[in-house]
Amino acid sequence: MRPAVLKAEGIEKTFEEGSQRVEVLKGVSLEVAAGEVVALEGPSGSGKTTLLSILGCILSPSGGEVTVDGQAVSSRRPAALREVRRRKIGFVFQQYNLFPALTAHENVEYALNVKGVRGEGARREATRVLDRVGLGDRLGFLPRDLSGGQKQRVAIARALAGSPPVILADEPTANLDTTTGTQILELFRGLAKEEGRGLLVVTHDPKVREVSDRVVGIRDGRLVA
Repeated sequence: MRPAVLKAEGIEKTFEEGSQRVEVLKGVSLEVAAGEVVALEGPSGSGKTTLLSILGCILSPSGGEVTVDGQAVSSRRPAALREVRRRKIGFVFQQYNLFPALTAHENVEYALNVKGVRGEGARREATRVLDRVGLGDRLGFLPRDLSGGQKQRVAIARALAGSPPVILADEPTANLDTTTGTQILELFRGLAKEEGRGLLVVTHDPKVREVSDRVVGIRDGRLVA
């Protein structure tokens, strides 16, 4: 068994709404190993989006500990959490979140610039990861000239750029047709396995089950079998 690159232990999250306290997460524990693909399923309001935000160092938990690539992060200050996000975690969203005025290559290169990689090193890495996801012939294309599947491939390349050990994907096939979604999922799984990335996919798509090593459910803020 490969070591865990992402670990949550006893995660709790409570939000204050006026005089009310709303418990969204209630002692969630989860691990994702290097090279492992884990699907996280749950209905709206189950806590999966909040959990993903905590695992991605966007939100801080009310209790418990998150460990990313061997580093405990829950008690870190915002600036330190931003650094963890930049260097250790790649994100893929259902809306792609590409800059419309930048080419595919420039979108990935910009993500690398944010991570502190610049100049020729950033250009080479952007070319490498775009070629890795099958877009070596689309480097100069703007998002408006790409299909939905190609846009998502750019988003995956952006997440892979800089070799973060953890990839978090939020409904990555939601805006894709069945055939394209299946291709994206198979690509995702292959990259996770070949490059040893831990991949956690939040999804409602039953096709994700077919490419996952494990499926974890969440209901009312707790993990279920």
